[in-house]
Amino acid sequence: MQIDHNSSKPLHAQAEEILRNLIDSEEYKTGKYLPNEVELSQKLNISRNTLRQAINKLVFEGLLVRKKGVGTKVAQKGILGGVKNWLSFSQEMKMLGIEIRNFELHISRKKPTEDICNFFEIAPNTSPKCIVLERVRGKKEYPFVYFISYFNPSTPLTGEEDFTRPLYELLEKDYNIIVKTSKEKISARLAGETIAEKLDIKPTAPILIRERFVYDINQIPIEYNIGYYRADSFTYTIEAER
Repeated sequence: MQIDHNSSKPLHAQAEEILRNLIDSEEYKTGKYLPNEVELSQKLNISRNTLRQAINKLVFEGLLVRKKGVGTKVAQKGILGGVKNWLSFSQEMKMLGIEIRNFELHISRKKPTEDICNFFEIAPNTSPKCIVLERVRGKKEYPFVYFISYFNPSTPLTGEEDFTRPLYELLEKDYNIIVKTSKEKISARLAGETIAEKLDIKPTAPILIRERFVYDINQIPIEYNIGYYRADSFTYTIEAER
């Protein structure tokens, strides 16, 4: 583990890269706890704040888990990771032969949360507002997913774009932003009042939550997307080979 203080790459980004390698190592990938922050920051020769910035991003991505009073451990591999050749929602639906209807589309600017700032690698206290795209989409008969997308403030999006177009096609053709990598987390819960109203279901109905962390070809974080899916309309399939 070594940090290059003369590198143009930010220290927190170097620490993040080292932690990612640690997470994938044989010693840690089964869920072992990391050394405590004091020990780890000393080993890397960086401040605890810099180390914490790297850890926070990996916690947000679901790669690390914090346990209060105990420490930070590597999250055991579940659905996260392991899915290649990912597609945009529009591409997925096209492959299934489903004609998509947009029930709602809202664009706003909001101050990102600290977790989203960590993902975008921007300072929480001084960060500009993000463009936020909210869409309720589904079949022509009924909605089945509510998406919220936060875009890195560094992207040249203005909010005046035609967001009825496929999103990643828009980014590529209009701004030459080519998305390359999507890291995902899948979880489940009951809908609750707000999501139930969006998806036309009961608050006690189950939903699936799909979080996407989207990077461009240079591994710059571009979009944080969270989708709330009706459980009766969405199946997540994984094909694995060995």
